[in-house]
Parts: sequence; structure tokens; C-alpha cells
Amino acid sequence: MTISSPAVSVRPLDPTDEPRWRELFRGYRDFYRLEESEEVVSRVWGWLTDPGHECQALVAESEDGVVAIGHYRSFARPSTGTVGIWLDDLFTVPEARGQGAARAVIHRLTEIAAADGRSVVRWITAEDNHQAQTLYDQVATRTSWVTYDAAPATAQAVEMGRR
Repeated sequence: MTISSPAVSVRPLDPTDEPRWRELFRGYRDFYRLEESEEVVSRVWGWLTDPGHECQALVAESEDGVVAIGHYRSFARPSTGTVGIWLDDLFTVPEARGQGAARAVIHRLTEIAAADGRSVVRWITAEDNHQAQTLYDQVATRTSWVTYDAAPATAQAVEMGRR
């Protein structure tokens, strides 16, 4: 299904989107100051085009072509006994920001969540990404949760823990 507004339509990623998707995903990674890696870009493209992988993608198009991407997946919520949708990455090209592309992607995800019986659409953003937060505050409820990341244990640490 495709949703449309006068300026933007949202649809699932298509294999023909690959060159433009790669540009936008590189832009997303650059925005968050992630190290350049064509290996990562290619790996994620492979995930998104593999029907058996949990990651899926939407693209937002305007008359100028694809202007935004959104990557998402289902996630189990044991505390509520439900399943939600996790929006992993949302990126709009700078020249199209403020024209409804990100809003349309989020709206489409809420429609998918409703159709699939999901309990929530959830995402995080950088604390200093104020432009995105202006939109997010309009379309969702800010939570009080704080996010932590822990590095995987090294093989040496795992072995020492067994002793």
C-alpha cells in the first residue's frame, strides 16, 4: 500500500531504489558521524532486500524522487506481552526537510502497526537533533526512558568469567 500527500508518497523499498538508497543511507551515517563503510552500506542493503530478514524499509518520494528512507523491524515487548515496530533509521535529505517526508514515513508506520496489531511504533534520536525532535513532539509522545549501550564481552573476559 502507498500513502500520499500532495507533496510526498510513501512506499516499500524496491530493488530499483538501490543507487538513491545508498546515497541517503550514506547521508544518514554521515549525519550521525559514523565511520564511512561501504561494507556496512552493502550489508544493510542485503538485509533490506532479503525477504527473510527482520529489517524492512520504506521510502518517501516527492516529484524530485526518493527524498527520505525509514528502516524498521518488529520487536517483542515481554513486559506487555505485545509486539511493536522499532524505527531504526529515519533520514530525509537536507533540501527536503520540513516538507512532510519524515512525517509521512512515521504516519505510514503507524498504519502498518495498526494493520498488523502492533502495540507501538518506537524510536530514538540524538539528544541534540532538535530539528527532528520538533517533528517527533508533534507526532508521538516523548518517553522518560534513558538508553544505555554495553559492549559485548571479549573472548578473554568470557573465558576468565568461567574460571
